[in-house]
Amino acid sequence: MKTLNREELQIAEGVLRKHLPKSYKVYGFLYGINRDKPTTLEVVVDKWPDFRVIICKPDLKNKRALDFGKKVSCYCMDVDVLKKMLTEENAVDWSTLLVFGGFDFSYISLLQEVASIKNVNHRLSIMVHLLYLPDLSLLSMPVVDSETESKISSLNLSHVDIVNKTWKFGGDVKGCRIIENLITNFPTCCIMDDQHQPVSWILLYDYCALGMLYTMPEHRGKGYAKVLISVMSKKIHTEGYPVYCFIEEENEVSYKLFTKMGFIEDPSYRAAWFNCNF
Repeated sequence: MKTLNREELQIAEGVLRKHLPKSYKVYGFLYGINRDKPTTLEVVVDKWPDFRVIICKPDLKNKRALDFGKKVSCYCMDVDVLKKMLTEENAVDWSTLLVFGGFDFSYISLLQEVASIKNVNHRLSIMVHLLYLPDLSLLSMPVVDSETESKISSLNLSHVDIVNKTWKFGGDVKGCRIIENLITNFPTCCIMDDQHQPVSWILLYDYCALGMLYTMPEHRGKGYAKVLISVMSKKIHTEGYPVYCFIEEENEVSYKLFTKMGFIEDPSYRAAWFNCNF
């Protein structure tokens, strides 16, 4: 097992680009790291340069690592190698709460087996669709009137609390830290009201996926979500970011929204979140 250095991370990003869309989450992490976005992760592979498994995990040498949770992401081209890394090589720390995020659901039986071997409780948390926009020409552009256009802006740090309160996985101090990091270091887009307060917004996670799309209840039905997805997708595509998102399987409204706007998926692929030691 090897921890990648700066030069190797750039090479690995190029390798993962050839494996999109299934490699999107790890590719997104590396894309940010390679463009000097702050990170508390370290990236390990089974071997170099012809790796079969690549894992992003908390860098425990970084004092802030646990401020953002013990989350692990991996891209695997050989399930036997992944099993060896998780069991024999201790690629991750199984002693405390551990979340495998956005992993290929076809590996669920392996994760369950390894968790049982490690004698930790575990559960499948969320099943998601992986939607992506391979070409900006596929994006359905909504008509934006001049009044709405004049209200399009970006979030700033004074908006952390309002985003945190409405984020499904936020509402606590850790949520504030995560959102503060995203607003500071990644693109955001929002629509302001007449008092210059955001009423609808979208962010980019540190793995470069679109997320936290939300509109205040009293401002729904105005097409703001479509406007934000369109503006944000064009913005990040222009800046070189991948354009993709994860949508929970039960969230039919968001799934229909993104697919109607041109996002596609590999129907044979599903991603999931898997919790251990919760």
